[in-house]
Amino acid sequence: MTNPRLLFAIGALAALLAVALGAFGAHALRPRFEAQPALADTYETAVHYHVYHALALLAVGLAATRWPSPLLTWAGYAFVGGLLLFSGSLYLLSLTGARWLGMITPLGGVGFLAGWLLLALGVLRS
Repeated sequence: MTNPRLLFAIGALAALLAVALGAFGAHALRPRFEAQPALADTYETAVHYHVYHALALLAVGLAATRWPSPLLTWAGYAFVGGLLLFSGSLYLLSLTGARWLGMITPLGGVGFLAGWLLLALGVLRS
């Protein structure tokens, strides 16, 4: 069954990590990104989607308190998977320059899409 507290806590920790990684990119990685602006754009995209989907996890946690459903648990898993695959691959691509990591990114996008669909279905079906 859905554990709203756990989903909410994961969302809060994901948001904390997004802020930390955003600050790291803006300050510690500035010299690297000044030399390679395209990598800065990639890193910024990773941070943006990281923040959005950390907030989505908070929404899943809140929704699960009002409309308990196993679909909401799956939505949480999908968002976490999306964060790891989408933002994670873009963070690594930005840091290493390994372009092959870009092939992983769309899988994370599918995770995000699945998370939003499962969130909607979980709320509607409960």
